[in-house]
Amino acid sequence: MFDFIRSHQRLMQLVLLVLILPSFALIGVSGYTNYVSGDHDLVKVGSGAVTQQEFDQARSNQLRQLQQSSQGGFDPALVDNPQARRQLLDSLVDRRVLIDTATVERFSVSDTMLRQAIASMPELQADGHFSPERYNQILASSGMSTRDFEESQRAELALRRVLGPVSGTVMLPAPVTERLERVLTEQRTVSLKTFPASDFEKDIVISDDDIQAWYDKNKQSLELPEQVTAQYLVLDEQAAMSNLPSVSDSDLQAYYDQNKARYVLPARVNVSHIQITVPAGATGEQRQKARDQAAAIAKELKADPASFAQVAKEKSQDAGTASNGGQLGWITKGSWPANLEDVVFALKKGDISSVIDGPGGFHIFSINDVQPEHGESFEEAKTKVQAEVRRQMGADHFAEMATQLTSLVYDNPDSLEPAAQALGLKLRTAAGIARDRLLASDEVPENAASASEDAALLDDVRVRRALFTSQALKDKQNSGVIEISPDTMLVVRVQEILPAHVPELAQVTDHIRSTLLAERSLQAATKAGEQVLAALQKDDGTQESEGFGSPLSVSRIDPQGLPKEVTDAAFAASTSDLPRYEGVTGPQGYVVVRVQDAKAGTTNNPELAGLQQNLARLWGEAEEQAVLATMRVQAGVKVLPEAEQAIQGDNEDS
Repeated sequence: MFDFIRSHQRLMQLVLLVLILPSFALIGVSGYTNYVSGDHDLVKVGSGAVTQQEFDQARSNQLRQLQQSSQGGFDPALVDNPQARRQLLDSLVDRRVLIDTATVERFSVSDTMLRQAIASMPELQADGHFSPERYNQILASSGMSTRDFEESQRAELALRRVLGPVSGTVMLPAPVTERLERVLTEQRTVSLKTFPASDFEKDIVISDDDIQAWYDKNKQSLELPEQVTAQYLVLDEQAAMSNLPSVSDSDLQAYYDQNKARYVLPARVNVSHIQITVPAGATGEQRQKARDQAAAIAKELKADPASFAQVAKEKSQDAGTASNGGQLGWITKGSWPANLEDVVFALKKGDISSVIDGPGGFHIFSINDVQPEHGESFEEAKTKVQAEVRRQMGADHFAEMATQLTSLVYDNPDSLEPAAQALGLKLRTAAGIARDRLLASDEVPENAASASEDAALLDDVRVRRALFTSQALKDKQNSGVIEISPDTMLVVRVQEILPAHVPELAQVTDHIRSTLLAERSLQAATKAGEQVLAALQKDDGTQESEGFGSPLSVSRIDPQGLPKEVTDAAFAASTSDLPRYEGVTGPQGYVVVRVQDAKAGTTNNPELAGLQQNLARLWGEAEEQAVLATMRVQAGVKVLPEAEQAIQGDNEDS
């Protein structure tokens, strides 16, 4: 792969700041009252209002932050809809209510509380402690002054004081927790008798009249969204590796020689030594005395080589190695001074050298073991060398092609053909690409993008977004180069636009047939299951175990993989007179549930850990919302007609 072509690390400072600066997340730096007063009010809040300008800015900030946090992979459609816009507007109104309340009631935060809050932010800490350097670095990278940051945090802390005591003082009654624990751990022993819908398909007959009738009745449910057929070019590893020039054996040999360490391990020896130290600035007489001492030791060792370790402990003046018998360990060729290497690498295992003049004094070496140079010869490594050389050539070629591709698509904005011809790329076409998805192959007459080998690339949100820009749709111009990954790039162009429409009957006949088959086989399975259920509920007990699977012990907290509708049926059954039978229709068929035992569970179940804390948190949030609803009434919140237009997107320019 070509990950080494370039580095794509991005500093996500804005995302970090969003995490630690909640007061900036939607409406920017603000005190209590310095909000933009637009001419176009959406919601009246007391004497102020949430304006269209505030709302638009909040949407812009929200979208930018989500795109940056997902590194370009975020689909704007997730927040560009009435539900998301309504939630955003509600959050702005709630915040305005909190600000007005904090202002009127004069909520404030001391300098001590502010310092403690800032120091406790994990994003501003290093090794668990507040880091002034990190604090200054983050503020500098965001272009924010210390004063602005601290004032925003003071305001944020003051706002938290409005509702903070509500959730902070919630007390969850013990009987509530105990009751929930009993309900969650209560056990039922059940066995199932299933009636799969697929078992009834063979008896279902779907006529052409049935298909026509379903089509006439359900046309609108078949409507397909606006879609495009796109031309596109893919620049990837395979494209870059094609048409590379051949590499001569001499070039391969040169690469092998330059990178020999990757294929061949150099020779090495395991060495011990005895050192007689010569102090710096020693006289000639002192050096001779040290040499004579070393020579006497060498003579002694020649007579008894096996005593080397013991002699080193007693007579070596290298304090670092003497205690372990003079062991230096493995020495790789090329790591020592040449005069020493010439000696030690000429010796064999078990040999002892003569006296050598070296760093720090005179040395006597003993060779404990020898490993000659070993690895792959050029011929043995040739295939590997060739692959590596071609990979590097491919990486260079990819980078060149990427640069050319960028230039060509901008120089020829109305066609991808020049880029395809110049770079030798195949111009491809795919249909059925909608704003939010690739349409299924049975929804597209031919050449469906969802069925192509490039489906994953074309379904990338960045690709779909590029195809549905106004420039792409109206002018049918090339997109920019879309980088899917470090070694895959895409350029797209709208070739044809197909408006939202209901497909002709012939196109959806198979789809309708499958739908009717599923519906009717499920109905047949349900009918058969209900008949068996009715018989079992009236039976004297002789048939109750026939066709049922092995018993399972289930609880609400541990359903043993059973679908929710099955466990709900099991726990809805009366336990006064067991066994009991219940029936439930699921997407795959009908299930008869036999409840044969019921007993209380154990409340020390580890899966209940944290239940009380989670319940208290949820209860606290509910209390906060209830108080906030009352505050809205007191603040005189009035939603204006313009608000609904903004929520529906009627004010947007398109």
